[in-house]
Amino acid sequence: MKVLQIDGEFGLENLALAERPMPEPGPGEVLLRMRAASLNYRDWLMIRGLYNPKQPLPLIPCSDGVGEVTAIGEGVSRFEVGDRAIAQFCQGWISGDPPRDSLRNTLGGPLDGTLAEFMVLPEEGVVTAPGHLSDVEAAALTCAGLSAWSAISTLAEIGEGDTVLVLGTGGVSIFALQFAQLLGARVIVTSSSDAKLERARQLGATATINYRETPEWAKVVKEHTDGQGVALVVEVGGAETLPESIKSLRQGGQISLMGNLTGGVSKLNLVPVFMRGLRIQGILVGHREGFEAMCEVISRSQMRPVVDAVYPWADTRQAFEQLDSGRHFGKICLRS
Repeated sequence: MKVLQIDGEFGLENLALAERPMPEPGPGEVLLRMRAASLNYRDWLMIRGLYNPKQPLPLIPCSDGVGEVTAIGEGVSRFEVGDRAIAQFCQGWISGDPPRDSLRNTLGGPLDGTLAEFMVLPEEGVVTAPGHLSDVEAAALTCAGLSAWSAISTLAEIGEGDTVLVLGTGGVSIFALQFAQLLGARVIVTSSSDAKLERARQLGATATINYRETPEWAKVVKEHTDGQGVALVVEVGGAETLPESIKSLRQGGQISLMGNLTGGVSKLNLVPVFMRGLRIQGILVGHREGFEAMCEVISRSQMRPVVDAVYPWADTRQAFEQLDSGRHFGKICLRS
């Protein structure tokens, strides 16, 4: 079978087509003919050797993907041949807190990822794709969708009357906008692009802030919430945005922290955190139970992920270059 892999040295220039033996499902496993994948910033860092410089090579990158079940191993009961299944990022995490070895069982590094013609996974490590979604839409759910769902629902209690602040307009952020609205919350979105902010308003954002024009955007957040602040910040920025995010919270509010686009080390004034009863909740994508709950809500509401661009696998390098440019709104996907 054909795969795209990083071989020898890290770098996008070293992402190349290769041949690997055709896999076969063992007991409790399913064989997927991969139909689509989507890109995350983590994948870009992994390819460049910046996420884990000690990652053994060769590596098939990418965590997100959907495929058709073409064969099942002995004892499989959750899937049948012909079903569409979405890969779970953290294999073996069914529910509750992340297992101690969770970071050793993530797709796209250290485990081989989804840029392959075929893929074998445990039946416990995939979920059924919502029937109304296309392959590329379903592929977008693995990391960005589930991270946003964990932030908004699994690890928070967002609902009617709450206001959520979403930083940026990438995959996680746009999913968070969509999910927060489904739960009845108002949403404030930040971006450096007025054009992207207009698109966010078209998707239902109740207020938008250009953070380049307004570096101290927490003040504007307070203005939009009658001086109270928001219940939740979906924080994908990291070190540079975290201080403003803390200022944006209401009493007892929460930051769902899942990104470090501006760096991973920050000097913080911790006094507001304990004086105002704030919480900072780390998000490691999410567990299968949450994934299935998210897919049920998506199916019931007929929600569709926002896909900015779709590339054929032959143009994977160009797809990653667009991801790196930051010009996208929502997800960038690959179709086999």
